[in-house]
Amino acid sequence: MRSPPLAGLRVLDLTRLLPGPLASMHLADLGAEVIKIEDTGAGDYARSAGAVHGDISYFQLVNRNKRSLTLDLKQAAGVDAFMRLAAQADVILEGFRPGVVDKLGIGYQAVSSINPRIVYCAITGYGQDGPYRDRAGHDLNYLGYCGLLDQIGTPGGAPAIPNFQIGDLFGGSLSALVGVLAAVLGARASGQGRYVDVAMTDAVFAHMLFPLLAVLGLGQALPRGEDVLTGGMPSYGVYATSDGRHFAVSAMEPKFWQMLCAAIDRPDLKPFAFATGADGQRIHGELAATFAQRTFAEWTALFDGVDCCVTPVLRFEESLENEQLLARGMIVEVDGVRQFAPPFKLSDLPFEARLPPPAAGEHSEEILRQSGFSVDEIDRLRVQKVI
Repeated sequence: MRSPPLAGLRVLDLTRLLPGPLASMHLADLGAEVIKIEDTGAGDYARSAGAVHGDISYFQLVNRNKRSLTLDLKQAAGVDAFMRLAAQADVILEGFRPGVVDKLGIGYQAVSSINPRIVYCAITGYGQDGPYRDRAGHDLNYLGYCGLLDQIGTPGGAPAIPNFQIGDLFGGSLSALVGVLAAVLGARASGQGRYVDVAMTDAVFAHMLFPLLAVLGLGQALPRGEDVLTGGMPSYGVYATSDGRHFAVSAMEPKFWQMLCAAIDRPDLKPFAFATGADGQRIHGELAATFAQRTFAEWTALFDGVDCCVTPVLRFEESLENEQLLARGMIVEVDGVRQFAPPFKLSDLPFEARLPPPAAGEHSEEILRQSGFSVDEIDRLRVQKVI
């Protein structure tokens, strides 16, 4: 079996909570050596703050396959230790507010002066420049500024809050990975690393394609619930069943709409797949009335035999048992906790939970010893409470 594609890549992960740790877990799952650097107090506060529905915290879901080193970066000896590790690293991830790592003495300029091939990625809400650079924020704030939140919801209603951190996960995790891996390829080819500035607001904003099309064509985005993907077109929407469940209709191509109309015995609706405005609302109402005539189970049985992009809206616990997701191996167990497998399938790379989520500082001595620190140096760091 071949080595994992990122074997030999050493990552120092200074991030905490959600966006950065998920990004570094993806790197770890692909074979990178990820060293999670936590402070000597409580460590990553997702360890406790993330337990919102019982004893399991989301820390356990985004920190497998990593080792933990606790390090006091407010002490000079802690900074010196970090810089010795950074001299041997390929990637550094950080999620502090702009300027914090520079004040600590471990910013990109300091590290690149001793390790020119370093790829140094900063994940922030608003980026390293601009008038908002120093503002605090969380996912909902980023969605608000980039215009996405205003687009989600029903006509005349308030913006709907998604139960998925679009900015954190899509913006902060996946966009950071694209930038990091591109910079790693460049560093391996040229010997020169790069600074990767990822703003979660930017990342979501840069993918707002349909609102931008509306502005380019009409001069403004359509109100929520009225654009083609938010309820303005009957062939793309969510419809309630007689027992209060829902179906997702995405029959946007003419052939699928024709199949849908035939399946529900409404041939009169066939000309109106792309109706908008008053016609669109009328056909939407007709389709809603039709779906309301049968139960969720009845519609599920019917559409199981009609491949027209109409699917049940599953509750999440049902998704955990969904035959397709199970067949894809998307649920794994790590240290007794069910969690998600990597969302990418690479040939000759079966998923492996090499390490469970680490205890804070669990691998401090091991990491330092392997990085060339002597026993006496490690003992001094421990006495000074640097580790």
